[in-house]
Amino acid sequence: MNGQYPKKNFLGQLAIVLHAHLPYVRKNEKNSLEEDWLFQAILECYIPLLQVIESSKIENPLSTKLTISLSPTLLSLLDNKQLKETFPSWIKTRIDFLNELPQKEKNASAFLMKNLNDKYFYWQECSGNLIEKFKLLNKSGNLDILTCAATHGYLPILRENPETVKGQINTAIRSHENIFGIKPLGIWLPECAYYENLDEILFNSGIRYAILDGHGILNATPRPRYGVYAPICSKKGVAFFGRDSESTLPVWSAKDGFPGNGVYREFHKDLGWELPLSNLQKKGISSERPLGLKYYKITNEKATLGDKEFYLENEAIKKAEEHANEYLLERSKQLKKLTLSSSFIPLLVAPFDAELFGHWWYEGPLFIYNILKNSSKYSIKLTNLKEFLTQKPNLQICNPSPSSWGQGGYHNYWINDANAWIVPEITKAGSAFVDLCSQKSNNDLSIRLFNQAARELLLSESSDWSFILRAGTTTELAKERIKRHLSRFWKLVEMIKNHSKINWKFLQDIEDEDKVFPDINIDDWRK
Repeated sequence: MNGQYPKKNFLGQLAIVLHAHLPYVRKNEKNSLEEDWLFQAILECYIPLLQVIESSKIENPLSTKLTISLSPTLLSLLDNKQLKETFPSWIKTRIDFLNELPQKEKNASAFLMKNLNDKYFYWQECSGNLIEKFKLLNKSGNLDILTCAATHGYLPILRENPETVKGQINTAIRSHENIFGIKPLGIWLPECAYYENLDEILFNSGIRYAILDGHGILNATPRPRYGVYAPICSKKGVAFFGRDSESTLPVWSAKDGFPGNGVYREFHKDLGWELPLSNLQKKGISSERPLGLKYYKITNEKATLGDKEFYLENEAIKKAEEHANEYLLERSKQLKKLTLSSSFIPLLVAPFDAELFGHWWYEGPLFIYNILKNSSKYSIKLTNLKEFLTQKPNLQICNPSPSSWGQGGYHNYWINDANAWIVPEITKAGSAFVDLCSQKSNNDLSIRLFNQAARELLLSESSDWSFILRAGTTTELAKERIKRHLSRFWKLVEMIKNHSKINWKFLQDIEDEDKVFPDINIDDWRK
């Protein structure tokens, strides 16, 4: 294919892709650490992103274009009635903590109080239905919403049992269709991880495009003529977009990235670490942990947590606008160089974890807003992946290379000394389940047991636990999660094999706690 695109009155196109995901952290325990993960992400990331996209859509409907993947586990949490009912009281507890601060700190945290109230009102106005907000933006074309694997399973280590890969993908597609009313055409492969012939499974499941790390494109066969600046198409008919490191580095870089600027909010200095445990316990919080209440700024790279200065909101707002313009200026220079050397209009693909914007980098949503607002001033056309493909570009036929967006572009972050023990455990469970599914009977009890066993298998396969073990954070929680789901899986397998020994209370309890994927289909695991 010639890979050429029609000339337009802009230098090139930019596709910002956000990957929104949390593992299934629901736990029948109020004020749990897992509950905090979700609620802090809602407060600091998902609501702020929705707000800036909605505002930009009103002001600049044609240039408000983003791609976002919403993982099935995240969607199930956002759709959970119990969690929706709990979130307002969680916010009110944080407001109470701020009200109890000494006057000096209360003044410094005034912006945070305003923010908490603003997000609370937004939540109340939409009755906690953030999914409907995303759905409307998807329908208008401002967002292109992708799916992901069901529980963010790292697909290359599941390949020994292809049916487990199909189970991850088909469960995700069915869940997405059930929530949004349409089948997804695009997918965020967990950790952007790809292995040989995965495109065949994707295509057969109805997926038509995905994102890879630059390694997956640059090492494709044959080598792509336009590198990562144009998508390729596999022989099976799936388009793959490549991550442009130059477009992501200004945000991702731990050393030189924008989020490390001294005027931005300090992530690690949280009120939860500084209050006496007795104060937390009065509010029903049993252990010291982050509360999401941070009102100091980074100050400078040499400042210890005790040396941090109070956050100044206006200073940070101004800096976020400056950084957005700096980012756009550099992308326009990059695009100008690329268009000088080729006859096509290049595409820059910049994928990020969505939680970076707002949770890790408090000012991130404001940065996104300024990108949406000012891109046209720099002769850059914002697009999303679906819109780009509707332009019907001629794509070069190439086989993508095995890769991930982990360090070096390889799989070693998810297969190493800290977490390799997981692989044989989930492989053994996957093999047993695939064999068992081929003997499945159709009575109601059998289907109920099979369905819950499939859920536990999927939950044990989440790449989040491998990542945590490698990173060395909350490792005991990660180990406990893996062992919990595998233990439940094997107990269910024994019940399936021996109907006379069914523990009804056990079955009901785990159905209540691991209430995910109501439309799961065991046929996905059959050979």
